[in-house]
Amino acid sequence: MPHVPGLRSNYDQTGRLVYFGRMLDKIRLFAAGQLPADYHPNLGKGFDGRCCSFLGVDHAALTARTLAGGTDLEILAWCHERGGPRTDEQCAVWNGFMMKRGWRDDATPILQKRIAEFGLVGRPIETMFDLNEFDEGRDPVAARAWEKK
Repeated sequence: MPHVPGLRSNYDQTGRLVYFGRMLDKIRLFAAGQLPADYHPNLGKGFDGRCCSFLGVDHAALTARTLAGGTDLEILAWCHERGGPRTDEQCAVWNGFMMKRGWRDDATPILQKRIAEFGLVGRPIETMFDLNEFDEGRDPVAARAWEKK
């Protein structure tokens, strides 16, 4: 998948959370008819579903709230109002889990399969985040994306 204008990196943080902003980008891009079709089947599933579950909100409700407007931080605050606030420790565990998904866990076989399917064999891909980044034309290893806040 080539770079998608307006779709930020998995590693970008909104508040204390990685991935959340990317999920909001996908919601907005889909509503505007600008999200490539390859992304459509996983809207609200996969990492989106995990993120909503972590925050204690329904993806459909989050979609409606996102499309109603507001900043990413306002939408995140809305999530905390509905699903309860998360502690710094919970956010650290979330970020660590997400950034390492596919590395020595039950998703490793899926990651290896997708690396081959996407023609990315030989790249320094160790996680699902890395896979998405390389697939979209970014090099998270060279950028040391996991260190950015």
